[in-house]
Amino acid sequence: MNQEKSSHKRIERRDAAENRQRILDAALSLFEQNDVEQVSMNQIAKEAGIGPGTLYRRYSNKGELCLDLIKGNLDLFFKEIKAYLEENYNEPPSKRLKEVMRIFLQFKEAKVQLLKGVEDATPKYKSIVTSPLYNQLHQIFVTLFEEINEKEFLVTNSVFRTDMLLTACTSDSYLFQREVRGYSPEMILEQIYSTLCSTH
Repeated sequence: MNQEKSSHKRIERRDAAENRQRILDAALSLFEQNDVEQVSMNQIAKEAGIGPGTLYRRYSNKGELCLDLIKGNLDLFFKEIKAYLEENYNEPPSKRLKEVMRIFLQFKEAKVQLLKGVEDATPKYKSIVTSPLYNQLHQIFVTLFEEINEKEFLVTNSVFRTDMLLTACTSDSYLFQREVRGYSPEMILEQIYSTLCSTH
């Protein structure tokens, strides 16, 4: 009897894994054709060949689905930042801060629609803290700002500056600067850095 239960669980797990992959493949295909916000959960279910109920049992909203799609990229993103900081620990903190911002905005440029999908699934006043990038990036930027304060004898609020930096880099704000203002990622980097990060 126990063997039957174990076999049934294995089949269920295999089915769940196959459904998950079908959902992710269908979502990616649709997101390549349209912006994430224009694609409905029902469209994703139909494209994946499953019922909406099956989709909602796995993902309660599109934000969770976007987060699942981006998880592997997030791991690589933070590994890249960690490797940069370890290899360049002797560089001035202001230079390291700007380079981490550059890596961040390059990632934002590549994955902005999925990141926006995650942020859009939550109330607007919480969207910044629900970004999958938020907690680790916040800690990294606060540490760098504090190091700048210490080395340049400044008295600035590192947490507040980091909050303002990440607010300026939300997906909605980034897309506005790219699509409405027409700024390139490099121009956005320079403007944010000179406004919020420069000590001179």
